[in-house]
Amino acid sequence: MSAQPDPCPHPHTNASDTPAADAIRVLIADDQMMVREGFSVLLGAMPGIEVAGEAVNGREAVAQVAALRPDVVLMDIRMPELNGIEATREIVAAGTDTKVLVLTTFDLDEYVYEALRAGASGFLLKDASARQLADGVKVVASGEALLAPTVTKRLIAEFSKLATVSTAKAPAVAQIGDLTERETEVLVLIAQGRSNAEIADHLVVAESTIKTHVSRILVKLGLRDRTQAAVFAYEARLVTPS
Repeated sequence: MSAQPDPCPHPHTNASDTPAADAIRVLIADDQMMVREGFSVLLGAMPGIEVAGEAVNGREAVAQVAALRPDVVLMDIRMPELNGIEATREIVAAGTDTKVLVLTTFDLDEYVYEALRAGASGFLLKDASARQLADGVKVVASGEALLAPTVTKRLIAEFSKLATVSTAKAPAVAQIGDLTERETEVLVLIAQGRSNAEIADHLVVAESTIKTHVSRILVKLGLRDRTQAAVFAYEARLVTPS
């Protein structure tokens, strides 16, 4: 009997194509097959990006992250068995370097805000263009947050109003006192959606200096990345919704 072909080949990859060693590896987690296949085709056609795998629900996404160690997960929020928020929380708690980019159908989605609080590095609308999708993956993979000063700032500002102040949050807010005056200033600018380069221009210092400040802010506040820093700034009322 001849060997049977692999029933589950890697999605939308060519056997003749050898991914670059430094390609960004992406896991696509969505319960809709058409969405998964669509994103696989779009990302697979982009240079420097490799689709590492797919997941049909949050539980599978968590397992696939542990097995495949992708650089970025495109995470749908509404999925069976384990939703995207809880899946994001578990991935972050596992201490991996995998970044989560949340997918949503509309920008002012309160569940997106909860996903950002859980540790997601940003979000994209499902109707994003191929270029926006690729750029978003690259931004998040590089360690930056997908924090455009328009949509994401509005989302964080709007839903930070709904965040209830709990006893668990009080010690975190007290940590602001550990920041220097310049670090606090940088934190506010992060929350406004500015990149390191833009903050450097604003403060008239070298970009490397800003990177150092950002690293220290994250360590002092015990935060994972810039997105959580922005959420922290709003919830600590360092930045007020405009």
